[in-house]
Amino acid sequence: MALTDDAIARLRNMIQSGELPPGARLPSEQQLAAQMGLSRSGVREAVKVLESARVLDVRRGDGTYVTSLAPRLLLEGLGFAVELLRGDTLREVMEVRRMLEPSATALAAARITDEQVEALAGLVDRMGTVAGDAEALMECDIQFHQLVAGATGNETLTSLLEGLSGRTVRARIWRGLIEGNVAGATVDEHRAIFLALRARDQPLAYAAALLHVNTSEAWLRTIVKPQRPD
Repeated sequence: MALTDDAIARLRNMIQSGELPPGARLPSEQQLAAQMGLSRSGVREAVKVLESARVLDVRRGDGTYVTSLAPRLLLEGLGFAVELLRGDTLREVMEVRRMLEPSATALAAARITDEQVEALAGLVDRMGTVAGDAEALMECDIQFHQLVAGATGNETLTSLLEGLSGRTVRARIWRGLIEGNVAGATVDEHRAIFLALRARDQPLAYAAALLHVNTSEAWLRTIVKPQRPD
């Protein structure tokens, strides 16, 4: 493991320094091992780890390349990890979302395009017609928040928010909202966010998003009980 960690660190430094920029083809495994003074097995394992992290792209029969290093690739694993979280840890994720989402929505209010506003209007209208259908509401909800995050023009922020708002988490929240007969109120919260964005009103967009996240977090707390120590 120590040799693998060393190889990972050296490859990372080569990428960070620009010696291996995005899209660059890595030297052969044998050449890398000789260059680093490490075993081929250590280099091979390091490449596997960095491939899993979407840093490297191994193309069979062609070679190994540095990916684009785009945030959507590097942060892809975040959403998978969030889907596996439970209990208090999942509630911590909601706290992080509460910190990020209102600020992102305020930023979107300053940058959103007319086309994005029109798309959000269609989603809000659809949400109003499918009230009571958890699956349909969840799909609209996912698209709505993806559009809002995309309107920020910040790919890193968009990737983080998408990772923190996994499908499983949203499904559980929407089921709780419908069972509690308050889904309509939550749809109204989406409409309030939309109206603030359409008005390009940043403080109002922040407040509307904060209210919405607080509602989701409150319902999550009713279905995810705190874990008790053994």
